[in-house]
Amino acid sequence: MNHQAVKSDLEIVELAPSNGYQRLLHGRDKSCGLEALISVHSTKFGPAAGGCRMWPFASVKDAIIDVERLSRGMTYKNIAANLPLGGGKAVIIGNPRLDKTEQLLRSFGRFVDHLNGTYYTAEDVGVSPADMEMAASETPYVVGLASGEFASGDPSPVTARGVLLCLERALVHQGGDGNLAGVRVAIQGLGHVGMVFAQYLYERGAILTLSDINPGLSAEAAKKFNAKIVGLDEIYDADVDVFAPCALGGILTPQIISRLKANIVLGAANNQLANPDCGALLHQAGILYAPDYVVNGGGIVNVATEILAIDDPSWANARVKGLADTLETILDRAKASDTPTNIVADLMIEAKLESANV
Repeated sequence: MNHQAVKSDLEIVELAPSNGYQRLLHGRDKSCGLEALISVHSTKFGPAAGGCRMWPFASVKDAIIDVERLSRGMTYKNIAANLPLGGGKAVIIGNPRLDKTEQLLRSFGRFVDHLNGTYYTAEDVGVSPADMEMAASETPYVVGLASGEFASGDPSPVTARGVLLCLERALVHQGGDGNLAGVRVAIQGLGHVGMVFAQYLYERGAILTLSDINPGLSAEAAKKFNAKIVGLDEIYDADVDVFAPCALGGILTPQIISRLKANIVLGAANNQLANPDCGALLHQAGILYAPDYVVNGGGIVNVATEILAIDDPSWANARVKGLADTLETILDRAKASDTPTNIVADLMIEAKLESANV
């Protein structure tokens, strides 16, 4: 295939990023209908890394808001996991069920390639590993693939393990011994990570209450883990010790927080707080909130082995264990200063960013 002939249809425009961000690029290829954005928040610690979402945004403006929010979140997640990586994110504007073609995905690969390794992409919402294989045919800067010398494969078990270690540490922080036997956990969302997390908890004797939008998954999990299944809204009222959001973000609103009976909120979902002030509401309610970008960092640790060409399981294991150490530091500081955990976590990350050599 003559890449150069197709490349001429891809128009890349450098836009002005928001304050504190490094780059914002808009890519459009009329030949295949591609319209995409790449945000690079920071490369202070290394190349930016973060997945690609495909979503039918109402406008380019909405897509910019989302891609910048997500790229900043990746910087924080990578720093929290002590990885030599920065934060970035990509979004493809379109309906993943209707608009996705091989030509579009390959054009997106060329868009990523334009950044010359300052940004690595991977699958995210609306994008599959098979889609990323197509993008990877045009650029080496795609990770999270099943093939290749340093292929890291499915990150879900590693992510779930990080969530588990953080939960054990949170229980110790609250005066327990970290033993999960008899601990009542409500898991919202039984996707790849939620299902593996449920398995880990079941094996350790936890009592599970589960909820998922897919009735088939719920029924399978109920049987497998001897779990109680509740409705999508009922999960917030579950009489449990731990509420684990493992699906959509933005669910911790003032209204939902007032309904929670759990004394720990800790899960794999991204951007769980509807807004930063909700961290203060959890704090005031005496609920331990484990900042999501610390807890769910196992997935990016998995992908980092690919970016950094590390073929040593002990390297990744040490960093996944380190997530629980970082969480413990945050919880201790939050308790000592009577400050919401999300504020403490952000301040820790921002201090590291400021002290880094550009």
